[in-house]
Amino acid sequence: MARADFYLIGKPRFREEPLRLVCELARRAHDTGKFTLVLARDRGQAEALDDLLWAFDDDAYVPHQIAGDEEDELTPVLIATPEMDVPMRPLVINLRDAVVEGSFERVLEVVPADPAAREPLRERWKAYKAQGIELNKHDM
Repeated sequence: MARADFYLIGKPRFREEPLRLVCELARRAHDTGKFTLVLARDRGQAEALDDLLWAFDDDAYVPHQIAGDEEDELTPVLIATPEMDVPMRPLVINLRDAVVEGSFERVLEVVPADPAAREPLRERWKAYKAQGIELNKHDM
């Protein structure tokens, strides 16, 4: 059964740099051998995440790239912008406003600290629930 995990940002280090949480989630996924697809909101966010994945932890190496070449299927963490049509992966980190469609085992949703920005996430929670997807909430 598919699962959706919502990560609610609370800690100061994630409030200041929400993409740092995405890096942590990608590292955890890589450490367990899961191929991960990150659905970036736009090109700028994809590039910022690409840069941060190189620098966020001196002791961690997370093989990754922005989608768009023949190495895509070999890369453990693939970052996709909305205009890219990339195959779904077992683990998806969703940074967009829409519910993830397609076949996945688990989707991770990052919930901003700003209460005003949380409404789209409430809608996604309801949409996943309506699809019969198992839901979990984590305070970060």
